[in-house]
Amino acid sequence: MLELSRNIVIRPSTDADVPAMLAIYEHHITRGVEDLGDYEPEPLNGEDLKRRRKTMRRKRLPHLVADIDGAVAGYAYAVPFRKRPAYRYTIKHSIYVHPDHLHEGIGRRLLPTLIEACAAAGYRQMIGYIDGANEASLRLHEACGFRRVGVLPSIGFKFGHWSDSVMVQCPLGAADTTKPGAWVRSPDNGAAWDAAK
Repeated sequence: MLELSRNIVIRPSTDADVPAMLAIYEHHITRGVEDLGDYEPEPLNGEDLKRRRKTMRRKRLPHLVADIDGAVAGYAYAVPFRKRPAYRYTIKHSIYVHPDHLHEGIGRRLLPTLIEACAAAGYRQMIGYIDGANEASLRLHEACGFRRVGVLPSIGFKFGHWSDSVMVQCPLGAADTTKPGAWVRSPDNGAAWDAAK
């Protein structure tokens, strides 16, 4: 049941949020994959996540949490879509909600805030990949301006069957109606690109 009346605060993540984000991530990534045989997935650890957040900040990419009464109820972030310079205005995003807070409006607060922050940073397109069976996420993305642009059939195996991945895309800011402004290399990391306003 949707509980939009709850006091959901969307804010930038901090290092203190890392354990809660890891727990949410672990739940969603391992759920339904069953026995992996000899395959040992490499777990995401707190230091890795802290390094990723630092890299995202250098590239003006948001890393947000949904906070309810001081507890992390979900998080969302964006990363470069591809590393080649031609794709520097396009990002892909991920959004994860705590299993105890599904269908409470967390995604409806996180996703628009993420979109706005990425547009303000000069990015022009946002890409997402959604499990084809996740109708709730597909509806959320469509309500936030995404459209379905492709399907990758049977690329995942979970819940005992092959699953499709639906590619969605949302234009940001002026999108492709104007040429982008100048981009400059970040002064603290020669390999990082920052959008110039």
